[in-house]
Amino acid sequence: MTEAPVGRRERKKAATRQAIADAALRLFLERGYDQVGIREIADAADVSTTTLFKHFPSKEALAFDQDRDREAGLVAAVRERAAGLSVVDALRQHVLDTWLPIAAHPQMAAYSALIDSTPALRAYSESMWTRHADSLGAAIADEFGVAHDDLNCVALARFVLDIPSLARGRQDRRAAVEAVFDILTRGWQPPSRL
Repeated sequence: MTEAPVGRRERKKAATRQAIADAALRLFLERGYDQVGIREIADAADVSTTTLFKHFPSKEALAFDQDRDREAGLVAAVRERAAGLSVVDALRQHVLDTWLPIAAHPQMAAYSALIDSTPALRAYSESMWTRHADSLGAAIADEFGVAHDDLNCVALARFVLDIPSLARGRQDRRAAVEAVFDILTRGWQPPSRL
């Protein structure tokens, strides 16, 4: 995981970045992505558009301010796992620790609706998902000393990244996450009839 900024300059940069992201999300949720301009976001965050673009490369990136941290966290879950902990169990714990609190956030339904209803954000999300899958698959492959395109590693990365979408609509999201990881650990079993 990334460490908290320690120096004054780093803290100020992090605070500015967060202010920009918060302003963007608030405006996007209030009025819709397409109805909000970059200048409005910069004004709401009390920064220049130049400063905004120093922190975010595009308007779409504003809706995904934790992108870099999430990708780094996935890779760290594999590479920095405790001795004796399997890759799948490390990823299970990472998803439980990071995704469940996000899924429980009161704005999550509105945020998901915003992403789903905005073609530019959906496309950005899909390209981000692909990049995360590539990074996670490569980290898994490195752990086993195989090529980055090894099908076992690529498939595991993609399945893990799909767990939030599989669990999102479930009443007990934790149980759903656990069930999918159980399938990844033990293999698929036919459902039992009652």
